[in-house]
Amino acid sequence: MTKHPDGEPWEWPEATWRRIVGRARAGRSLAPKSWPGGARCAVTISFDADHETNPLRDGDESPMRISQGQYGARRGIPRIRKLLERESIPASFYYPAVSALLHPEEVRAIADEGHEIGIHSWIHEANTSLTRDVERDLTFRSRDVLARISGRDIVGMRTASWDFSVNTLDIIREMGLLYDSSLMGDDDAYELLDQGEPTGIVELPPEWIRDDAVYFNMLRFSGLRPYTPPSAVEEIFTAEFDGAWEEGGMFLLTMHPHIIGHRSRLPLLARLIGHMKAKGGCWFATHAQVAAWCKDHEG
Repeated sequence: MTKHPDGEPWEWPEATWRRIVGRARAGRSLAPKSWPGGARCAVTISFDADHETNPLRDGDESPMRISQGQYGARRGIPRIRKLLERESIPASFYYPAVSALLHPEEVRAIADEGHEIGIHSWIHEANTSLTRDVERDLTFRSRDVLARISGRDIVGMRTASWDFSVNTLDIIREMGLLYDSSLMGDDDAYELLDQGEPTGIVELPPEWIRDDAVYFNMLRFSGLRPYTPPSAVEEIFTAEFDGAWEEGGMFLLTMHPHIIGHRSRLPLLARLIGHMKAKGGCWFATHAQVAAWCKDHEG
Protein backbone atom coordinates (compact mmCIF):
# COMPACT_ATOMS: atom_id res chain seq x y z
CA MET A 1 0.00 0.00 0.00
CA THR A 2 1.32 3.46 -0.91
CA LYS A 3 2.25 5.51 2.12
CA HIS A 4 -0.05 8.46 2.68
CA PRO A 5 1.66 11.86 2.26
CA ASP A 6 0.36 12.91 5.67
CA GLY A 7 1.85 9.85 7.36
CA GLU A 8 0.00 7.25 9.41
CA PRO A 9 -3.76 7.74 10.02
CA TRP A 10 -3.17 8.68 13.66
CA GLU A 11 -0.82 11.40 12.47
CA TRP A 12 -3.25 13.00 10.02
CA PRO A 13 -4.31 16.60 10.61
CA GLU A 14 -8.01 17.14 11.04
CA ALA A 15 -8.35 18.57 7.52
CA THR A 16 -7.14 15.27 6.04
CA TRP A 17 -9.64 12.96 7.68
CA ARG A 18 -12.45 15.45 7.19
CA ARG A 19 -11.66 15.58 3.47
CA ILE A 20 -11.63 11.79 3.24
CA VAL A 21 -14.98 11.28 4.95
CA GLY A 22 -16.44 14.22 3.03
CA ARG A 23 -16.32 12.41 -0.30
CA ALA A 24 -19.66 11.02 -1.49
CA ARG A 25 -21.15 11.48 1.98
CA ALA A 26 -24.78 10.90 2.87
CA GLY A 27 -26.67 14.18 2.85
CA ARG A 28 -30.33 14.92 3.40
CA SER A 29 -32.71 12.01 3.43
CA LEU A 30 -34.82 11.65 0.30
CA ALA A 31 -37.24 9.23 1.90
CA PRO A 32 -40.62 10.51 0.69
CA LYS A 33 -43.63 11.12 2.90
CA SER A 34 -45.66 8.79 0.70
CA TRP A 35 -45.23 6.31 -2.12
CA PRO A 36 -47.29 6.19 -5.35
CA GLY A 37 -50.89 5.11 -4.89
CA GLY A 38 -50.63 5.35 -1.12
CA ALA A 39 -48.30 2.34 -0.96
CA ARG A 40 -46.60 1.68 2.36
CA CYS A 41 -43.30 0.33 1.00
CA ALA A 42 -41.25 0.66 -2.19
CA VAL A 43 -39.82 -2.63 -3.45
CA THR A 44 -37.04 -2.36 -6.02
CA ILE A 45 -35.38 -5.55 -7.22
CA SER A 46 -32.15 -5.62 -9.20
CA PHE A 47 -29.93 -8.10 -11.01
CA ASP A 48 -26.24 -7.58 -11.74
CA ALA A 49 -25.83 -9.46 -15.02
CA ASP A 50 -22.09 -10.05 -14.74
CA HIS A 51 -22.15 -13.22 -16.84
CA GLU A 52 -18.64 -14.00 -18.14
CA THR A 53 -16.97 -10.78 -16.96
CA ASN A 54 -15.75 -11.91 -13.52
CA PRO A 55 -13.12 -14.33 -14.87
CA LEU A 56 -12.37 -12.01 -17.79
CA ARG A 57 -11.64 -9.17 -15.36
CA ASP A 58 -9.18 -11.44 -13.57
CA GLY A 59 -7.46 -12.39 -16.81
CA ASP A 60 -8.68 -15.94 -16.19
CA GLU A 61 -9.21 -17.83 -19.46
CA SER A 62 -10.48 -20.96 -17.70
CA PRO A 63 -13.42 -22.41 -19.67
CA MET A 64 -14.81 -23.69 -16.38
CA ARG A 65 -15.03 -20.27 -14.73
CA ILE A 66 -16.33 -18.68 -17.92
CA SER A 67 -19.03 -21.35 -18.14
CA GLN A 68 -20.26 -20.40 -14.66
CA GLY A 69 -20.96 -16.90 -15.97
CA GLN A 70 -22.50 -18.24 -19.15
CA TYR A 71 -25.00 -20.10 -16.98
CA GLY A 72 -26.41 -16.75 -15.89
CA ALA A 73 -27.29 -15.83 -19.47
CA ARG A 74 -28.26 -19.32 -20.61
CA ARG A 75 -30.46 -20.43 -17.71
CA GLY A 76 -30.62 -17.74 -15.02
CA ILE A 77 -31.93 -14.85 -17.11
CA PRO A 78 -34.73 -16.86 -18.80
CA ARG A 79 -35.98 -18.07 -15.42
CA ILE A 80 -35.80 -14.56 -13.95
CA ARG A 81 -37.64 -13.02 -16.90
CA LYS A 82 -40.35 -15.66 -16.65
CA LEU A 83 -40.81 -14.99 -12.93
CA LEU A 84 -40.96 -11.21 -13.39
CA GLU A 85 -43.47 -11.59 -16.23
CA ARG A 86 -45.66 -13.92 -14.19
CA GLU A 87 -45.63 -11.52 -11.22
CA SER A 88 -45.90 -8.35 -13.38
CA ILE A 89 -42.91 -6.82 -11.59
CA PRO A 90 -40.35 -4.45 -13.18
CA ALA A 91 -36.69 -4.76 -12.23
CA SER A 92 -33.36 -3.08 -12.84
CA PHE A 93 -30.60 -4.98 -14.66
CA TYR A 94 -27.01 -3.74 -14.37
CA TYR A 95 -24.67 -4.83 -17.16
CA PRO A 96 -20.93 -4.61 -17.58
CA ALA A 97 -20.55 -3.38 -21.17
CA VAL A 98 -18.65 -6.52 -22.17
CA SER A 99 -21.52 -8.64 -20.84
CA ALA A 100 -23.96 -6.61 -22.94
CA LEU A 101 -21.77 -6.94 -26.02
CA LEU A 102 -21.67 -10.72 -25.53
CA HIS A 103 -25.46 -10.91 -25.08
CA PRO A 104 -27.04 -7.99 -27.00
CA GLU A 105 -30.31 -9.80 -27.77
CA GLU A 106 -30.79 -10.46 -24.06
CA VAL A 107 -30.32 -6.77 -23.21
CA ARG A 108 -32.73 -5.64 -25.91
CA ALA A 109 -35.38 -8.14 -24.83
CA ILE A 110 -35.12 -7.12 -21.17
CA ALA A 111 -35.40 -3.43 -22.07
CA ASP A 112 -38.36 -4.13 -24.37
CA GLU A 113 -40.12 -5.87 -21.48
CA GLY A 114 -40.03 -2.60 -19.53
CA HIS A 115 -37.10 -3.30 -17.24
CA GLU A 116 -34.32 -0.81 -16.59
CA ILE A 117 -30.77 -1.18 -17.92
CA GLY A 118 -28.02 0.42 -15.83
CA ILE A 119 -24.24 0.85 -15.93
CA HIS A 120 -22.12 -1.77 -14.15
CA SER A 121 -18.56 -1.10 -15.38
CA TRP A 122 -16.82 -2.12 -18.61
CA ILE A 123 -15.52 -5.60 -17.70
CA HIS A 124 -16.32 -5.69 -13.96
CA GLU A 125 -13.09 -3.85 -13.19
CA ALA A 126 -12.30 -2.45 -9.75
CA ASN A 127 -12.50 1.33 -9.95
CA THR A 128 -10.11 1.81 -7.04
CA SER A 129 -7.35 0.18 -9.11
CA LEU A 130 -7.75 2.66 -11.99
CA THR A 131 -6.56 6.18 -12.69
CA ARG A 132 -9.25 8.82 -12.94
CA ASP A 133 -8.89 9.10 -16.72
CA VAL A 134 -9.19 5.35 -17.25
CA GLU A 135 -12.22 5.07 -14.95
CA ARG A 136 -13.89 8.00 -16.71
CA ASP A 137 -13.23 6.57 -20.17
CA LEU A 138 -14.55 3.12 -19.26
CA THR A 139 -17.68 4.52 -17.58
CA PHE A 140 -18.58 6.78 -20.50
CA ARG A 141 -17.93 3.98 -22.98
CA SER A 142 -20.08 1.62 -20.93
CA ARG A 143 -22.99 4.06 -20.92
CA ASP A 144 -22.76 4.52 -24.68
CA VAL A 145 -22.68 0.77 -25.34
CA LEU A 146 -25.69 0.11 -23.09
CA ALA A 147 -27.70 2.97 -24.60
CA ARG A 148 -26.97 1.77 -28.13
CA ILE A 149 -27.85 -1.86 -27.46
CA SER A 150 -30.90 -1.25 -25.28
CA GLY A 151 -32.27 1.72 -27.18
CA ARG A 152 -32.93 3.42 -23.83
CA ASP A 153 -31.47 6.38 -21.97
CA ILE A 154 -29.20 5.24 -19.16
CA VAL A 155 -29.86 7.20 -15.95
CA GLY A 156 -28.21 5.17 -13.19
CA MET A 157 -25.24 3.06 -12.30
CA ARG A 158 -23.88 0.57 -9.83
CA THR A 159 -20.12 0.21 -9.57
CA ALA A 160 -18.80 -3.33 -9.99
CA SER A 161 -18.47 -4.96 -6.56
CA TRP A 162 -19.65 -1.59 -5.20
CA ASP A 163 -16.05 -0.44 -5.66
CA PHE A 164 -16.68 3.32 -5.56
CA SER A 165 -13.39 5.20 -6.02
CA VAL A 166 -12.43 8.70 -4.92
CA ASN A 167 -13.18 9.82 -8.51
CA THR A 168 -16.46 8.02 -9.13
CA LEU A 169 -18.77 10.77 -7.88
CA ASP A 170 -17.12 13.39 -10.12
CA ILE A 171 -17.67 11.09 -13.10
CA ILE A 172 -21.31 10.49 -12.18
CA ARG A 173 -21.86 14.25 -11.91
CA GLU A 174 -20.19 14.89 -15.26
CA MET A 175 -22.42 12.28 -16.88
CA GLY A 176 -25.53 13.88 -15.40
CA LEU A 177 -26.92 10.62 -14.03
CA LEU A 178 -30.04 10.61 -11.89
CA TYR A 179 -28.77 8.16 -9.31
CA ASP A 180 -26.13 5.75 -8.06
CA SER A 181 -26.63 2.47 -6.19
CA SER A 182 -23.23 1.60 -4.72
CA LEU A 183 -22.95 3.22 -1.27
CA MET A 184 -24.40 2.12 2.03
CA GLY A 185 -25.00 5.17 4.22
CA ASP A 186 -28.70 4.54 4.96
CA ASP A 187 -31.62 2.18 4.42
CA ASP A 188 -33.52 4.70 2.32
CA ALA A 189 -32.65 7.09 -0.49
CA TYR A 190 -30.47 10.10 0.23
CA GLU A 191 -28.70 12.87 -1.62
CA LEU A 192 -24.96 12.55 -2.13
CA LEU A 193 -22.77 15.34 -0.81
CA ASP A 194 -19.32 16.19 -2.13
CA GLN A 195 -17.30 17.94 0.60
CA GLY A 196 -20.54 19.27 2.03
CA GLU A 197 -21.92 20.43 -1.33
CA PRO A 198 -25.27 18.95 -2.40
CA THR A 199 -24.84 17.18 -5.74
CA GLY A 200 -28.44 16.48 -6.74
CA ILE A 201 -27.47 12.82 -7.19
CA VAL A 202 -29.80 10.31 -5.55
CA GLU A 203 -28.19 7.39 -3.76
CA LEU A 204 -30.23 4.19 -3.54
CA PRO A 205 -28.22 2.29 -0.93
CA PRO A 206 -27.66 -1.45 -1.29
CA GLU A 207 -26.20 -3.64 1.45
CA TRP A 208 -24.22 -6.88 1.47
CA ILE A 209 -26.88 -8.58 3.62
CA ARG A 210 -29.41 -7.92 0.81
CA ASP A 211 -27.16 -9.48 -1.85
CA ASP A 212 -27.29 -13.13 -2.89
CA ALA A 213 -23.55 -13.40 -3.68
CA VAL A 214 -22.36 -13.25 -0.07
CA TYR A 215 -24.43 -16.32 0.81
CA PHE A 216 -24.10 -18.44 -2.33
CA ASN A 217 -20.81 -17.62 -4.05
CA MET A 218 -18.26 -20.32 -4.82
CA LEU A 219 -14.64 -19.98 -5.92
CA ARG A 220 -12.53 -23.08 -6.36
CA PHE A 221 -9.05 -23.12 -4.76
CA SER A 222 -10.22 -20.62 -2.13
CA GLY A 223 -12.18 -20.64 1.09
CA LEU A 224 -15.19 -19.09 -0.64
CA ARG A 225 -17.99 -21.63 -0.32
CA PRO A 226 -21.83 -21.43 -0.27
CA TYR A 227 -22.40 -22.37 3.35
CA THR A 228 -25.84 -20.72 3.70
CA PRO A 229 -28.93 -22.69 2.64
CA PRO A 230 -31.62 -20.95 0.57
CA SER A 231 -34.08 -21.17 3.46
CA ALA A 232 -31.79 -19.07 5.67
CA VAL A 233 -31.24 -16.49 2.92
CA GLU A 234 -34.99 -16.29 2.41
CA GLU A 235 -35.40 -15.67 6.15
CA ILE A 236 -32.85 -12.81 6.06
CA PHE A 237 -34.36 -11.18 2.96
CA THR A 238 -37.86 -11.51 4.42
CA ALA A 239 -36.81 -9.89 7.69
CA GLU A 240 -35.20 -7.02 5.78
CA PHE A 241 -38.39 -6.49 3.78
CA ASP A 242 -40.62 -6.69 6.87
CA GLY A 243 -38.47 -4.01 8.52
CA ALA A 244 -38.77 -1.74 5.48
CA TRP A 245 -42.53 -2.31 5.39
CA GLU A 246 -42.94 -1.48 9.08
CA GLU A 247 -40.98 1.76 8.63
CA GLY A 248 -42.71 2.71 5.38
CA GLY A 249 -39.37 2.74 3.62
CA MET A 250 -37.57 1.16 0.68
CA PHE A 251 -36.58 -2.47 0.20
CA LEU A 252 -33.74 -2.83 -2.31
CA LEU A 253 -32.52 -6.32 -3.24
CA THR A 254 -29.44 -7.17 -5.32
CA MET A 255 -29.05 -10.53 -7.08
CA HIS A 256 -26.98 -12.14 -9.85
CA PRO A 257 -28.44 -14.36 -12.59
CA HIS A 258 -25.60 -16.89 -12.35
CA ILE A 259 -26.17 -17.19 -8.60
CA ILE A 260 -29.90 -16.78 -7.86
CA GLY A 261 -30.93 -18.39 -11.17
CA HIS A 262 -30.35 -21.98 -10.05
CA ARG A 263 -33.26 -24.36 -9.50
CA SER A 264 -32.86 -24.44 -5.74
CA ARG A 265 -32.48 -20.68 -5.34
CA LEU A 266 -34.91 -18.80 -7.57
CA PRO A 267 -37.92 -20.28 -5.72
CA LEU A 268 -36.86 -18.32 -2.62
CA LEU A 269 -37.33 -15.10 -4.62
CA ALA A 270 -40.71 -16.30 -5.83
CA ARG A 271 -41.78 -17.02 -2.25
CA LEU A 272 -40.46 -13.65 -1.10
CA ILE A 273 -42.49 -11.87 -3.78
CA GLY A 274 -45.53 -13.85 -2.66
CA HIS A 275 -44.94 -12.74 0.92
CA MET A 276 -44.63 -9.09 -0.14
CA LYS A 277 -47.81 -9.22 -2.20
CA ALA A 278 -49.70 -10.94 0.60
CA LYS A 279 -48.58 -8.28 3.06
CA GLY A 280 -49.91 -5.63 0.68
CA GLY A 281 -49.17 -1.96 0.23
CA CYS A 282 -46.08 -2.50 -1.93
CA TRP A 283 -45.05 -0.40 -4.90
CA PHE A 284 -42.86 -2.52 -7.17
CA ALA A 285 -40.65 -0.27 -9.29
CA THR A 286 -37.29 0.01 -11.00
CA HIS A 287 -34.42 1.80 -9.33
CA ALA A 288 -34.84 4.68 -11.78
CA GLN A 289 -38.53 5.02 -10.91
CA VAL A 290 -37.80 5.02 -7.17
CA ALA A 291 -34.96 7.54 -7.56
CA ALA A 292 -37.15 9.89 -9.61
CA TRP A 293 -40.01 9.66 -7.11
CA CYS A 294 -37.72 10.28 -4.14
CA LYS A 295 -36.11 13.29 -5.84
CA ASP A 296 -39.49 14.82 -6.65
CA HIS A 297 -41.27 13.94 -3.39
CA GLU A 298 -38.66 14.23 -0.67
CA GLY A 299 -39.99 14.21 2.84
